[in-house]
Amino acid sequence: MKRTTGQDRTKTRNWKPATRAIRGGTWRSEMGETSEALFLTSGYSYDDAATVAARFAGEQDGMTYSRLQNPTVAMLEERIALLEGAEACRTQASGMAAMTAALLCQLSAGDHIVTARAAFGSCRWLGDHLLPRFGVEVSVIDATDNAAWEAAIRPNTKVFFFETPANPTMDVADLEYICGLARAHGITTVIDNAFCTAALQRPLEFGADVVAYSATKLMDGQGRVLAGAVCGTEQFINEKLLPFQRNTGPNLSPFNAWVVLKGLETLDLRAKRQSENALKVGQFVETRVPRILHPWLDSHPAKALAQKQMDDCGPIFSMVLDGGRAQAHAVLDGLELIDISNNIGDSRSLMCHPASTTHHNMGPEGREAMGISEGMLRINIGLEDPDDLIADLDQAFAKAGL
Repeated sequence: MKRTTGQDRTKTRNWKPATRAIRGGTWRSEMGETSEALFLTSGYSYDDAATVAARFAGEQDGMTYSRLQNPTVAMLEERIALLEGAEACRTQASGMAAMTAALLCQLSAGDHIVTARAAFGSCRWLGDHLLPRFGVEVSVIDATDNAAWEAAIRPNTKVFFFETPANPTMDVADLEYICGLARAHGITTVIDNAFCTAALQRPLEFGADVVAYSATKLMDGQGRVLAGAVCGTEQFINEKLLPFQRNTGPNLSPFNAWVVLKGLETLDLRAKRQSENALKVGQFVETRVPRILHPWLDSHPAKALAQKQMDDCGPIFSMVLDGGRAQAHAVLDGLELIDISNNIGDSRSLMCHPASTTHHNMGPEGREAMGISEGMLRINIGLEDPDDLIADLDQAFAKAGL
């Protein structure tokens, strides 16, 4: 591959996803390195004053400051955009930096946003606490109820914000309907796609405007670094997101960008194998627990919709035990192979109790409204042999009286 081929959309647009995940966005220095170079620099120098003036004026391409551009970060942004099928992408320091930037960059006092009831705890905090402090009105609805989206629209509604499948209830929202409704009313859709990534679900193909990520999850996939990303049109990224990011600074470090670049090289393989493992483990778990929330099983009420929108089930599902927190904690305490951890998307299998971890700050009433009970457990299935995972869950369930 030539030095700049990975940056040439006339060529990369013809590549298949697996090729884009390995070579997309790659730019090689004059040294001809095969692995992407790591540029650990905060600033840049120039041969003359005219050059730097032209760059700051936007009249000449080139680096000015690493809060705005960095070669390693730029490679990651182009690679994620290619995978997503987006015109542009900007990365952030974490997934929540990405969610916050994707909303605040386009909202003002007096605007209205509609958000989903079931969501990651920090995403709910944005709507429940942060946005109202700045005069943004927020309506929280059941994202699986199509009629609720239309009923929530006001003259000042600017954004629909939701994730599908939802964390940790695995609610599946109708992307095509919701995004079509938003477009018809001039509303911007912002989709949190961290549970899937473009390897499993591409919201832009269903009409979404903006896709936001915790790249900490499946994109890195090995629990190493924090990272976030926002994808959209060049107009949205350059005119709305970039000014916000330039002046508030939630930027991704070059080292973290390099780590995620390495993670993307195996994303397609990991996502497929973890989905395969998650289906096999889920089929076992369904025989042992009162209720399972898995989008690829017949017991899920939106299985058909999930299979329409997603290429595979992904690594994450939840279960609900009748014995409440005591029994859920007993299962966790009984694990010998699977880690107790609140992360997801990792190559290692991880399990957590959302009510006492990721959604603790929602409070009992808030969790109840979201459908998160004291007996709920969320599991991320990794790359281990699924039979070993089943054996570990089998003995942990037995210890907890299941």
